Amino acid sequence: MVQTNTSNKFKDQWIVFIHDLQDAICKKLEAIDGKATFIEDKWERGADGGGGKTRVISNGNIFEKGGVNTSVVYGEVTDTMRKQLKINGEQWFAAGLSLVIHPQNPFVPTVHCNYRYFELYENGEVADRWFGGGTDLTPYYLFEEDATHFHQTYKNICDQFDKAFYPEFKKTCDDYFVNTHRNNERRGIGGIFYDHKKPGEKQDAAFWMGFAKACGYAFLDAYIPIVEKRKDIPFNEQHKYWQEIRRGRYVEFNLVHDRGTIFGLKTNGRTESILMSLPPTVRFDYNYQPEKGSPEAALQEICLHPKDWIKENELDKMDADEWARRVNTTC
Repeated sequence: MVQTNTSNKFKDQWIVFIHDLQDAICKKLEAIDGKATFIEDKWERGADGGGGKTRVISNGNIFEKGGVNTSVVYGEVTDTMRKQLKINGEQWFAAGLSLVIHPQNPFVPTVHCNYRYFELYENGEVADRWFGGGTDLTPYYLFEEDATHFHQTYKNICDQFDKAFYPEFKKTCDDYFVNTHRNNERRGIGGIFYDHKKPGEKQDAAFWMGFAKACGYAFLDAYIPIVEKRKDIPFNEQHKYWQEIRRGRYVEFNLVHDRGTIFGLKTNGRTESILMSLPPTVRFDYNYQPEKGSPEAALQEICLHPKDWIKENELDKMDADEWARRVNTTC
């Protein structure tokens, strides 16, 4: 492993966190699916350094395909990395958790979650480090109460750390998960996303780890109630057809724009684990347009024009305790 004189203890704590979170999420997803279980594939990068645990679930009662992955990788900073990724230093270290879940039922949304930590080294010392991550929702049919629940869950977490976080990270998410080549069409209804957050006097490394932990475990509160509410809605071939059209947009973003995918491929990451995020079936129909006034068109319109889910809903007036009480009462 990359040898440094500082922050090894902190790195160890981060690694424990992402593995514990991986276990908790996999256990909950298996329980709600009731059929499929995760298959674990441990892998190593060989001479490049590090490895990971890829866990994949497929052909379940609820989840058609999904993965909850952790990776702890390191190596030398190459000229390609300096040019493509705009980073400097002699060595690098990165560790994180990344998940994508693609459901069978088109009325259950796809979800993505990623929390990561990165270090750069010069002469064996930490020269730079930062945190990044977020969670976002990609529905195929729009249920406004689901979107509000998802965003409110993360607003509550953000507000515990800094009330400026949610509006900032919500906008960053809306502006990041977007297919610019399709008239700035978002791949979903967003969530939160932050990147290159560096420890400082006000917000040290422990602060950002605590924030990542709170957001990481909030995934269960944000997503599972939506799955439970929508998993038994009947659907037909038309609904599946639209799901595959929208999945195509998901693929386009991940392969063309996503920095995590690009970083993994540029640093000799494990291709199978990186491309685990792609859905099992997609459609790329030429110039497909949903029928005007249809539920499909309503979803596409939201993707073209992101909405402020909290301000436009009375739940914005609730404090975190009241929101939690209502969730526990209804779910």
